[in-house]
Amino acid sequence: MRVGILFSRIRLEEKLIVQAIEARGVSYEMIDVRDAVFNLNDPSSWERYDVILERCVSHSRAQAALQILGSWGIPCVNNAHVAQVCGSKLETSLALAAAGIPVPQVKIATTEAAALEAIEELGYPVVLKPAVGSWGRLLAKVNDREAAEAILEHKSTLGSYQHSIFYIQEYIAKPDRDIRSFVVGNETICAITRHSAHWITNTARGGSAVNCPVTQEIDHLSQAAAQAVGGGVVAVDLLEDANGRLLVNEVNYTMEFRNSIQPTGVDIAARIVDYTLQLADEGVRAPIGTVPALANGGHYER
Repeated sequence: MRVGILFSRIRLEEKLIVQAIEARGVSYEMIDVRDAVFNLNDPSSWERYDVILERCVSHSRAQAALQILGSWGIPCVNNAHVAQVCGSKLETSLALAAAGIPVPQVKIATTEAAALEAIEELGYPVVLKPAVGSWGRLLAKVNDREAAEAILEHKSTLGSYQHSIFYIQEYIAKPDRDIRSFVVGNETICAITRHSAHWITNTARGGSAVNCPVTQEIDHLSQAAAQAVGGGVVAVDLLEDANGRLLVNEVNYTMEFRNSIQPTGVDIAARIVDYTLQLADEGVRAPIGTVPALANGGHYER
């Protein structure tokens, strides 16, 4: 067996994954996506890989590579469909809504005027997010009309794709924490609570991680959210509203996990590697876009 690890920067997570692969005596190769060339008329140079584990920082590069590799029948963790859905907050929201999964209310607008109207319909405060992004970057909590007008003007002036679609989310007055669960295949392997005095709790932004027992509700909701975006290896971000009800905020497909190993006691890298090797052993050749069906016909049931 030969595993290809597609990367654009070697972080601690990639080093841990390599250690887990070496511990299993499996042949692997590190593939820098920035140097990779894909000959669409001749996939033979990629046929030596039994499975590709995608760990790119760049979403656009990962998406392109996964589309090509998947079209050649090479199993990928995660596949192009999962990357596409999780890489866009709009597509993630659509997938979660279609599966009937509880989420914060979201409104989408394409002009400043329509966005301002949507914000005031939701009521202050609201959260403005870029359509594509991670690590809690470019989020804005908007508390009043003056702030809304200023931020919307800035986004329109910036003009990039991240700012041309206004993604407006209901603000959830959660405790000083949120929950991140890790789903590998059909199992929620662990979860953490991320604590911060700031309303953004990402550990990349200084939030601290504490082990969170995986309750039946967390497990059920996390697996349903993972299936809604296409399955594989994902991290699910959950919010608790004022009534203690859990809502799915986001689903991440190439997540960092360094800060979650110690508090949970779970070797997340090893679990990812085991799933990847299992996928290669099974010789899975699922077409791009294949999504596992929920047993209840595609809707989450609490």
